[in-house]
Amino acid sequence: MNPCASLLRLYAEHGPVVAVGTRRRPFVHLFGPDANAFVFANSGLFRWREAFDLLVPVNGETALIVSDGADHKRRRRLVQPAFHHRRVDGYVARIAANTGAALASWTPGRTLDAYAELRGVIRRSTVEVLFGDRLAADAEVIGHGLQVALAGIDRNFVAQMMLRALPNPYWRRVTASRAAVARRVDEEIERRRREGGEHDDVLGMLMAARDDDGAGLTRQELQDQVISLISAGYDTTSAAMAWAVYALLVHPDAAERARREVAEVLGDRPPEAADLPKLTYLDGVVQETLRLFPPAVLSARVPVEDFAYAGHRIPAGAMVLYSPYVTHRMPEVWPQAGRFRPERWIPGSELHRPTTPSTYLPFGGGPHRCIGSTLATVEIKTMLACLLRGPRLRLVSPAVTPTSVTAMRPRGGLPVRVLPA
Repeated sequence: MNPCASLLRLYAEHGPVVAVGTRRRPFVHLFGPDANAFVFANSGLFRWREAFDLLVPVNGETALIVSDGADHKRRRRLVQPAFHHRRVDGYVARIAANTGAALASWTPGRTLDAYAELRGVIRRSTVEVLFGDRLAADAEVIGHGLQVALAGIDRNFVAQMMLRALPNPYWRRVTASRAAVARRVDEEIERRRREGGEHDDVLGMLMAARDDDGAGLTRQELQDQVISLISAGYDTTSAAMAWAVYALLVHPDAAERARREVAEVLGDRPPEAADLPKLTYLDGVVQETLRLFPPAVLSARVPVEDFAYAGHRIPAGAMVLYSPYVTHRMPEVWPQAGRFRPERWIPGSELHRPTTPSTYLPFGGGPHRCIGSTLATVEIKTMLACLLRGPRLRLVSPAVTPTSVTAMRPRGGLPVRVLPA
């Protein structure tokens, strides 16, 4: 079943407020910009920990995405500087080098899974730029361990609850895989503490970060932030990257326009940070991909008290869901909503519309907006610029179906054939 199509059908048939599930545990969908704005403006009405409990087996008990209230504010304040735009610009050269190295093996006549190949690049780049060369050397091992855990939380809600409620071999593998990654992260933290000195990467910044009272992140907090940033950094970004490649392959005119722009700006050299603002059409490709294929199809909150919205009473403890995917495909919000039109992001285009946090929300919104959004967009744009300078590709099959609502990706990957030069 295509969960994305089901959400669009739910909105079309029932409107902006839809309750499903049981009376004891209702799931309440709030669709559209007004609903998004309400959720973002009333963050104190909701808890995150219960809504995102299913992510704890991968991300950990203290990760930002499962933190609430004062704990979330403190952790985000300590982590945020590591994702300042100036720091992210410094990552472009490494991302481009890793992408170029992978593309060198894409020889004419070869058939490959572009999603899996680019996912590997993103995983290595994420670990490398955020946490240093020693952890990057183990990127494949870390990725394998996290993938076992990510597969566990990618199952439907009922299946996950059953797996976590009863002892079973599968869930023991999930737990053991996450624990192995945690041990590797702990080893790196301990090694840095023994060696002393400064490290100019995100882990170094996290270890050095201090509150006003001089307190830093605990060992558990450090471990959870590192693991959650690695898993989120490559899981959702690789999903979006796959859709960007798919969109360009099924829209050859857009691909050719982007290719010409990249050639004009870069010539024969790889992209640098200073080039990215000049690639305005390619930026539109990235933004349009995130509009049509936002990695997080749904996001959730659990209200701490009863509240009313649009004439409906929603009880405390319900699972309240809003959908970037549905919002991004509403024709009343986006002209030609179902079409891939990168030019809509260029001011002066007839399709251009100013966006707001409630109409365009590929990274969520409010105090819990994804902390790595800038890194994700820079990484996708850099990799696309490299890809557009590289080999031409053709989809093995144009029939691609989305799967998963936590990191929407192409079901079965993205098989492509590398064409002769």
